[in-house]
Amino acid sequence: MLLERFKQAKSGLLLGTSSFWEGVDVRGQALQLVLIDRIPFIPPDDPLVQAREAYLKQKGLSAFAHFQLPQAIMALKQGCGRLIRDPQDRGVLILCDPRLTSKAYGRGIVKSLPDFPWIYEPEAAIDLLKQGVT
Repeated sequence: MLLERFKQAKSGLLLGTSSFWEGVDVRGQALQLVLIDRIPFIPPDDPLVQAREAYLKQKGLSAFAHFQLPQAIMALKQGCGRLIRDPQDRGVLILCDPRLTSKAYGRGIVKSLPDFPWIYEPEAAIDLLKQGVT
């Protein structure tokens, strides 16, 4: 019901956690902007995460490189995918985590995302939204 109300709103705002990314399908003008505040790493205190990391360490593998990072990349791609559901969809994706540019693994994450123009000035993103995001 909440998602249907969002789809029908002319200027709707919908906030959700990373679990909300799964199964959300909003096509067209209803969704023009997706903001992701941080790289979606799984919390390290989760018992399943701890077990997987312990298993990988036991095998001599890096839990970060072989588990956390691939999972975060997949989750981020899924979150970004909420914006473009159809070939005609257009929008602005805002990624706020400074680690995307300050850490080597962040640059690897960026390279894993679909190819799209990057804008670094808020005014340019606002202009795109005002133009109907072409």
